[in-house]
Amino acid sequence: MKIEMKGIEKAFGGNKVLQGVNFTVNSGEVHALMGENGAGKSTLMNILTGLLKKDNGSIKIDGKVTTYTSALNAEHHGISFIHQEMNNIPEMSVVDNMFLNKEIKTKFGLMNQKIMRAEAKKYLSQLGSDINVDSKIGNLTVGQQQMVEIAKSLMTNAKIIIMDEPTAALTENETDILFKTIRELKSKNVGFIYISHRMEELWEICDRVTVMRDGISVNTYSTRDVKDDQIVHDMVGRNIGDYYPKRNPKLGAVALKAEHLSGKKFQNISFEVHEGEILGFSGLMGAGRTETMRALFGIDKLDSGKIYLAGKETKLTSPYDSIKHGIGFLTEDRKNEGLVTEQSIEDNVALPSIDGFRKYGIIDKKAEDKFVNLLIKRLTVKAENAQVPAGSLSGGNQQKVVMAKWVGSGSKILILDEPTRGVDVGAKKEIYELMNQLTDRGVAIIMVSSDLPEVLSMSDRIEVLYEGKQMGIVDAKNATQEQVMKLATGGK
Repeated sequence: MKIEMKGIEKAFGGNKVLQGVNFTVNSGEVHALMGENGAGKSTLMNILTGLLKKDNGSIKIDGKVTTYTSALNAEHHGISFIHQEMNNIPEMSVVDNMFLNKEIKTKFGLMNQKIMRAEAKKYLSQLGSDINVDSKIGNLTVGQQQMVEIAKSLMTNAKIIIMDEPTAALTENETDILFKTIRELKSKNVGFIYISHRMEELWEICDRVTVMRDGISVNTYSTRDVKDDQIVHDMVGRNIGDYYPKRNPKLGAVALKAEHLSGKKFQNISFEVHEGEILGFSGLMGAGRTETMRALFGIDKLDSGKIYLAGKETKLTSPYDSIKHGIGFLTEDRKNEGLVTEQSIEDNVALPSIDGFRKYGIIDKKAEDKFVNLLIKRLTVKAENAQVPAGSLSGGNQQKVVMAKWVGSGSKILILDEPTRGVDVGAKKEIYELMNQLTDRGVAIIMVSSDLPEVLSMSDRIEVLYEGKQMGIVDAKNATQEQVMKLATGGK
């Protein structure tokens, strides 16, 4: 199969998202699509698969002008799209999610659970996964849910598979298995459109790369003939310099101290974070990092342990308690936990601070507008205006909205769980610079990250967890990837 997209244009109101994009992919190749958040990558793929209608341009499949009427229509013709934001039904089982609208039935019209379970296990095993297909999908980790999405794509016998940030939530081992699967399918003449912000993945798995910027396809290269600085330059229209800004921390008093915290998937965790400090939390998927942060913030129950804020023991039994005490939490799952996607950017940003705009019980709309627009400008959120739904933004811009929400609330302690997951290099640097600005003002940051270079470059100290246990705290200045990884895999 050969897909040729030429001169594709798309606008939402007065906002021109695509301004003439050219893109081609062939069976048997992995073609990367790169660009900053808001460059138009996902919009282009949504047009290809029938989720959106193009305004201008042409799409040819094997030389024939083609328009798909829906994602299901595209899938029936051999094009499968694995979205960055997963669309599972949490209360349904893995097998029921995998066969939703594709149920296999007995001759009596009932669902053939035996065959569906066997098929689900077969496709998951191809990815080296032993996920229980009878488990509720909402009980799985984000990484496990991503593996289910990839297995669903394999079930369609697709000729072209679109992957939007497929490794963002995967462990190193899961990523290796995914790449092995891609190579096997590629040898069987399956083609891939691979959307990623991870530069190192280009050289490992991709044959060609097309770079987009501001709704335009800038250049297409063979990965053999291009270096990462050229790609970054094409993406941002400038040389970005060092990815990680230098940190010059000036630590203040202990802002938060945790003693012997135990709960779901973690035991006996102790640490402290100072004003002006970034404390990194590192570990492999399932190490208990996110679970520790959720319990600390009051989302999940702590079985035991004590929390001190500014030296005073404090009970944080709910997110409301935490917010009241000046703690903000940017969650790993921004779509379901960080945003109210159907509400406007303004409503999302103002939500934790809304009481500050009340006068005699009435919201001061003018003050709220000024507050939100200032934050949108400061965090460079790309949107037509503050009234558009948060769910209509690109992933990176959604992340900035969540950041704006907590920055605006005046949080003294910020928990950032995978703050740059699915975010392009330009937006990453903006988030890192914002983190530095916050710590310069005395904010204490706890950063959970699966990106080792990020942890080493942006943390002042690093807490390493392994299977829910604390392996040690290391000074980031002198730490190496090998040292942190050894602790993260249970070594000492």
